[in-house]
Amino acid sequence: MGGGDDVCEPARARRSGGRAARVAERAAPLAEALRPVRPGLPGGQYRPLTAAGVAQIHAAALDALEEIGLANAPPSGVEILTGAGAVQGADGRIRFPRALVEDMLAKAARGITLHGRDPKHDLHLTGTNVHFGTAGAAVHIVDPLTLDYRESTAQDLYDAARLVQHLDNVHFYQRTMVCRDVVDNFDMDVNTLYGCLSGTTKHVGTSFSDPSHVAGCFDLLHMVAGGEAEWRARPFVSNSNCFVVPPMKFAEESCRVMEDCVRRGMPVLLLSAGQAGATAPAPIALAIVQAMAECLAGVVYVNAIQPGAPAIFGTWPFVSDLRTGAMSGGSAEQALLTAGCAQMHQFYGLPGGAASGITDSKLPDMQAGWEQAITNTLAGLSGLNMCYEAVGMHASLLGFCLESLVLGDDILGQVMRLVRGIDVTPDSTSLDAMKEVCLGGPGHYLGSAQTLGLMQTEYIYPAVGNRMSPKEWNEAGKPQLLDRAIARKNEILAKAGSQIAPEVDAAIRARFNIHFR
Repeated sequence: MGGGDDVCEPARARRSGGRAARVAERAAPLAEALRPVRPGLPGGQYRPLTAAGVAQIHAAALDALEEIGLANAPPSGVEILTGAGAVQGADGRIRFPRALVEDMLAKAARGITLHGRDPKHDLHLTGTNVHFGTAGAAVHIVDPLTLDYRESTAQDLYDAARLVQHLDNVHFYQRTMVCRDVVDNFDMDVNTLYGCLSGTTKHVGTSFSDPSHVAGCFDLLHMVAGGEAEWRARPFVSNSNCFVVPPMKFAEESCRVMEDCVRRGMPVLLLSAGQAGATAPAPIALAIVQAMAECLAGVVYVNAIQPGAPAIFGTWPFVSDLRTGAMSGGSAEQALLTAGCAQMHQFYGLPGGAASGITDSKLPDMQAGWEQAITNTLAGLSGLNMCYEAVGMHASLLGFCLESLVLGDDILGQVMRLVRGIDVTPDSTSLDAMKEVCLGGPGHYLGSAQTLGLMQTEYIYPAVGNRMSPKEWNEAGKPQLLDRAIARKNEILAKAGSQIAPEVDAAIRARFNIHFR
């Protein structure tokens, strides 16, 4: 190895500008394709169910639909479902022959896109592509400084949406909290929808509390979109719809909302949210069976209304702490339920969503960190298309924390880096960089061309997390993590304005009773 061609020049001879140059390089924005993490990276590395287990759960779900069926369908649902081939028994329950379920699965939409108002935020729900975002209906806002829980407001919901707009690793914004300061239920639905849309151009998810509210909210949607045709071309809001009340009952008013939304071109999240040990069976596998059966009934329902209508298979089973019956959204069992559901979505080839990232902790503390990290990591590695409630949700969905939303963006960046995995290519395994450093070079890789070239594309860095040495931390005044989260939150909110054109905003405020600034 003595020839000059074999010994590379020391890397330090080629350094240009040292630390200042590296800092400037890190500050420069990367093209989307070069970012180390980005929405829609494929997961699927983690599979808690065997192939035989998947087949057994599927068979049990079909048996449940044939033998048990679902109760309490609204009259419109009875007409739709029996017209498609379901059977209403003398007990009033709707039962689903296997052939009907299989036929509707064949018609169901696959590879759907959830649009953002800005096309760069479109979410392509194919295969094991992973996206993280918010959801929930928290009734309190958490103040991590005073340790108080207060009622959430329309302004809080709008502020959370504005934060999401500027958090790269939060890919969509489904409503996070209830506007407790809005007394009228129609006004609450309007403020929930408009608060989301005003804050972000990412895809939005919302709910309607009464079927009679849907038409007025769609008037608002058409105003934002520029007309009904524009809305139908790129529907940028989905309906989070709890169409079932586990175990195995339809929710009549939600079903009527679902029917209306499907006909108006809105994607629907078919949400089954049983609680294992309470409203779903205690065995994890059987809780998944019930969720599959309920959501398969939703697939039949939607496709009987409009074949191929965009719908998300929202198997969303939760966990109980069996000592108390209380919900335990941050548990390992919750992570397993979510990952198992993701596997079933892939078995059916349907776009799917489930809960991840909930914490039972009341504050953004160490417990919150480990619960959010574990459940989000398993959801991402399982290839769950839509990971809902991934950030900000505390006290098992009762509280939402804006600072935790900011901290969660760092967690999700790390999770997506795990989802991406290790790139093994001829370039990434070439010995050239090792030769350059080891054979007459500096003996380290800190300044090598390869290191500098990969700083931004192979590695991800926390925006809030602290990697200082103890000496640097002490010299910086010993900054605390929460203080940094508060500072970033305030910085974002200071610059984040409304995402609605002023003339459209004025027209909407003239027509509807909007409660936030």
